[in-house]
Amino acid sequence: MASFTANMKLLLFFGLVAFALADVARFDGNKVFRLKPSLDAHVTLIKDLAKSIQVDFWSPDSEDLVTIDINVDIHVPARYLDMVYTILEQSGIEYEIFIEDVQSAINRQANSGASPRAHSYTKYNTWSEIESWISSIASSNPSLISKQVIGQTYEGRSMHLLKLGKSSGSAKPAVFIDCGIHAREWISPAFCQWYVKEALEKYGSDSEMTNLLNTMDVYVLPVFNVDGYVYSHTTDRMWRKTRSRLSGTSCRGTDPNRNFDAGWCTIGASSNPCSETFCGKTPESEIEAKNVADFIRSNKSTIKAYITVHSYSQLLLFPYSYSYGLAADHSELMSVAKGASSALTSLYGTRYTYGPGASTIYPAAGGSDDWAYDLGVKYSYTFELRDTGYYGFLLPESQIKPTCEETMLAVNYITSYVLKNLY
Repeated sequence: MASFTANMKLLLFFGLVAFALADVARFDGNKVFRLKPSLDAHVTLIKDLAKSIQVDFWSPDSEDLVTIDINVDIHVPARYLDMVYTILEQSGIEYEIFIEDVQSAINRQANSGASPRAHSYTKYNTWSEIESWISSIASSNPSLISKQVIGQTYEGRSMHLLKLGKSSGSAKPAVFIDCGIHAREWISPAFCQWYVKEALEKYGSDSEMTNLLNTMDVYVLPVFNVDGYVYSHTTDRMWRKTRSRLSGTSCRGTDPNRNFDAGWCTIGASSNPCSETFCGKTPESEIEAKNVADFIRSNKSTIKAYITVHSYSQLLLFPYSYSYGLAADHSELMSVAKGASSALTSLYGTRYTYGPGASTIYPAAGGSDDWAYDLGVKYSYTFELRDTGYYGFLLPESQIKPTCEETMLAVNYITSYVLKNLY
């Protein structure tokens, strides 16, 4: 009887595992194409294709942003491949295949050999691993780091914010860095964790970092879109948006980087809840965006720089993205971006393009960097980390270390510049 009960429990366990696995999105045979539209007809073709089949736009973010002479990276399900090949060949549009099998690329990311329960700076950690790390690193370094919760997510998870800096007894000028606005951009939260590690390790031995943390505070939000990040680990690796529900539609989530009150929903964003660039019901309708905006508003007298980290494309952008008009501080922002990009390139030769968002890549309203700048945070920057499309959102774990190392140089350049120009 005991043996029978044990076998039943085992069968039940495997049945539950099988059920759970059945709910996990798979991408076997899916491919990522890079299309190179050179004619208006090509642009029309891509937009028509997006309307007729399920296409996931990796770059730009949606079919609405497709224009001539800008590369278009699309993730195409296997069931549509024959039709897509036929359409592309008949149209004469130039194309390459960047990822032959999306599921295989995902599997390679998930099987790096690292312990599944251990936090590591060179692997893509789960949210539970990151949350444990936040508690551990804060308690281990009480003189240099503290943590607070700036609010809850839609699904009730805590949004943990770390504050790095030597306590001075009075308010210090600050930099705010966030990662993981878009759930599938896993290299982004990996950088925020790396930044904290490097800052703590270098304090006391590196004069630049020591001076920074003695004089300023650095707020680090390791994962902005926690619900989406969890979902990208457990259910759908390609998930981008939040996980909020909107009445009247079965589609879930809002693009949090279209949800800020900066030219909201005017250009490069969609009012369609099923779109990857859905701007939300209203500005800050997403609780995650509102929590961050409320914190920055409450501390706007001290926050001197805002840095948001995304992937991919190897870009360093600054306002504006919701308008082609130049920011009042355009020349200075451009100069700093140039210096930061040069610092980044100096380590491994990785080349970044820099400039205002709208003219450097494409217009997009509702972004957090534009919002922060309009609030009065002059040094407002967006990083789009490695690579330029060969791996896209599926950057191998082997590239975490070099990506973070070179990005540290650029971020340190910006923070050092801000520190020198405080008064």
